[in-house]
Amino acid sequence: MACEIIKVTLERYDDPSTLQHPTPRISWRFGGDVKDWYQTSYYLRLERDGAVFDHHVESQQSIFVAWPFAPLVSRQRFELSVRAAGTTGGCTPWHKISGEAALMDKGDWEAAVTHGPVQETGQAKRPFLLRINFTAPANRDTARLYITALGVYRASLNGIPVGDHCLAPGWQSYKHRLHYQSFDIAALLADENELVCWMGEGWYAGRLGWEGGWWDSYGEGGIGLIAQLEAGGKTVVATGRGEWEWAYGQLISSELYDGEVCDMSQSPTVWAPARSSPLPQARLISPESPPVRRTERLPVLDIITTPSGKTILDFGQNLVGWVRFLATPSSPTVVLRHAEVLEHGELGTRPLRECKATDRVTGGQAGWEPSFTFHGFRYVEVEGWDTVTKDSVEAVVICTDMARLGDFRCSHAGMTKYHENTVWGLKGNFVSVPTDCPQRDERMGWTGDLCAFAQTASFLYDTLGMLGNWLEDLSCEQLLDHHGTPPLVVPNILKAPPPTYALWGDVTSMTPYDLHRAFGDIRVLEEQWESAKAWLDTAVQRAPSGLWTPDIIQLGDWLDPAAPADAPNDSPSDSILVANAVLIHTTRTAATIAGLLGKEAEAERYGRQAETLTQSFRDEYVTPSGRVVSDTQATLALALHYGLIPKAGIPVAAERLAYLVRKRAFKICTGFAGTPIILPSLVNSGNLSIAYRMFQEKQCPSLLYPISMGATTIWERWDAMLPDGSINPGKMTSFNHYALGAASNFLYEVVGGISPLTPGWKRISIHPRPGGTVTSASVSHISPYGRVACEWRVEGGLMRVRIEVPPNSSALVRLPGSGEVAVGSGVRTFEVDWMPDPAWPPHPVPRRYNQTPAIDEIVE
Repeated sequence: MACEIIKVTLERYDDPSTLQHPTPRISWRFGGDVKDWYQTSYYLRLERDGAVFDHHVESQQSIFVAWPFAPLVSRQRFELSVRAAGTTGGCTPWHKISGEAALMDKGDWEAAVTHGPVQETGQAKRPFLLRINFTAPANRDTARLYITALGVYRASLNGIPVGDHCLAPGWQSYKHRLHYQSFDIAALLADENELVCWMGEGWYAGRLGWEGGWWDSYGEGGIGLIAQLEAGGKTVVATGRGEWEWAYGQLISSELYDGEVCDMSQSPTVWAPARSSPLPQARLISPESPPVRRTERLPVLDIITTPSGKTILDFGQNLVGWVRFLATPSSPTVVLRHAEVLEHGELGTRPLRECKATDRVTGGQAGWEPSFTFHGFRYVEVEGWDTVTKDSVEAVVICTDMARLGDFRCSHAGMTKYHENTVWGLKGNFVSVPTDCPQRDERMGWTGDLCAFAQTASFLYDTLGMLGNWLEDLSCEQLLDHHGTPPLVVPNILKAPPPTYALWGDVTSMTPYDLHRAFGDIRVLEEQWESAKAWLDTAVQRAPSGLWTPDIIQLGDWLDPAAPADAPNDSPSDSILVANAVLIHTTRTAATIAGLLGKEAEAERYGRQAETLTQSFRDEYVTPSGRVVSDTQATLALALHYGLIPKAGIPVAAERLAYLVRKRAFKICTGFAGTPIILPSLVNSGNLSIAYRMFQEKQCPSLLYPISMGATTIWERWDAMLPDGSINPGKMTSFNHYALGAASNFLYEVVGGISPLTPGWKRISIHPRPGGTVTSASVSHISPYGRVACEWRVEGGLMRVRIEVPPNSSALVRLPGSGEVAVGSGVRTFEVDWMPDPAWPPHPVPRRYNQTPAIDEIVE
């Protein structure tokens, strides 16, 4: 199949209809099975305002190409066409997209803020309606509604919903940056019109946090709407002017944690004049992050009657969203209580803490669903609907609507399921911001969780827009609010000044670099440079050696399974050692970033600092033979993975790590810091068979233990549910928490065998390493250049491999028993001799003389 351009993007926008950038960079992705094809030049054609502009450059660059035309101005519409010439001669067909500039300047806004009733702080705010009637101009072929809220909104024009966003405008650092949405509403306009908006408290004015939490983190001025409707080249409606009115309606309450109370029998109260206030100081931004949308619908898998006689719907999957009625209930009022698990046959609500997660609807009809709440659940207890059936309701799944990029499966059902659980954990926690959990009274953007998981997330989904946006919020709050110390959660609603915790603060360097590695975007490094620098230069509290001072508490290898249930930072791994290992890695990363940005002096400074810190680490923690103080899986993995062991001591450290894993009978003994690197550390130190055996272990604690207990997402704790079916007694027990899903990198890079050799996947490594009981695997990833894939199978003494390399990129292929082969684009197959790993199965360290390994437990 000939080469073609299959997607063109501008900056990080998946939808180019509202660009905030006057000179957006251009990227294009290729398709087609064409051998050894490289772009030699590209052609750009811009059509705007009745004029056509052409641009031709001889270059291989096809991602983040500079905008060569005059800058866009607010509201300007255009069509952009791209084609590429290649080494095989000829050009790809033209690929055309349409785009539009957003409101580039705050001065483009004629609107102010329109508020409803004055509501008391420190308690739930009742949702209300805002409305305005208006006459549209005769010329309305082009019409836009620019809209956002201090709170959350749901808009309709003449009774028809505007857009398909959920919980808009999402959660941002409202003090600094406020997202707005833009909708083409020309087809909805009539001569006489009514614009109606439901308004809710959302993250702006609701309760956030735990143990009672904090109210009104941002909402001192009250919930409000900002909207500007333009048609025929003029502003027709704007908040802050005109006869806006407010009224209460069917929504009695709608809270993020506690759920929604709705009485459909109520009509709007008497409409009253709305009040106004000036626009907030925050920048108004058309975000590159995709919105939250309804992305899937799941049917009821089973209906359970509990030992106490309650009716529970089982959707078969732990998900995030809500229940939607497909039929009209048989009774006036229905109560829905949500939870992730059952405990001894009843709804397991204790992990929700002070979150009620309950929806109550009176007069509900087919099609009803809540407006301004969401739940993390698999099970729903139904009260008041005795005739409910599997066909009566469905589950609506919501998440930030990012494009799916990566996939994996293999012959081992448990490993494949772990990967599926990782995907569901991501979907459930990427709801506007990357949260730690979606179900209890918390749901915040913890920096340490994301730091551990960003690489995995960016293989699975196009996270660049969402996480790039989140990092900008982080930088604003760190540099403008906290003198260089990054918050623990972003957006930051915690009242105390942020402490300095390693890994949590290291998100400032590690996550931008993970995004650059995945997507090849240098801008994310430029945008976050001052944030990364401030963390290392001003926030890290150092001893005279330059390492972390031992006088402060660190979270260390958070949620090590050996830590007490009520003290998740009390790991056997020395927390200061863990902090120092991460500090050295971050310092090296900062040196690399500085080099990429052309900051030679800072690259040299951080490079020298990393060398000095490495030597200080060795002096403090490493013996001459290669043993490490604080002898744990996590500390040895960190020391090996981050190059902290002297070369002569690496064999001893590698052997010791393998011994500790075998000693624990291949159970995992790592938390947030150690889990992403424990398997790569084993592989890279010559212990591939032990890495596979560790992944395939099922006893508690292990990667597959939750699956043996019925998990459909990644748990916060390896033992969130105990083997007897009871919930872990710790107060912090989530059954949907993505961080410990970071071991999926092993599935992509080792089992499947693909990874980027250069940022953005321009050069690719294809190096599958079969092991364990896995006899086949397939992995794929949609890179910025196109689809990368590797499929393999071993049987009959042969390993058969099929690879796919996208146009305008190349790969270095390394198969077992063979040397490296450099290839260009296209689909290729290989067949090499295959000999099973003589080190399989690895044996645990015997605890008694007659112990034999339970190999049958890992063979599927």
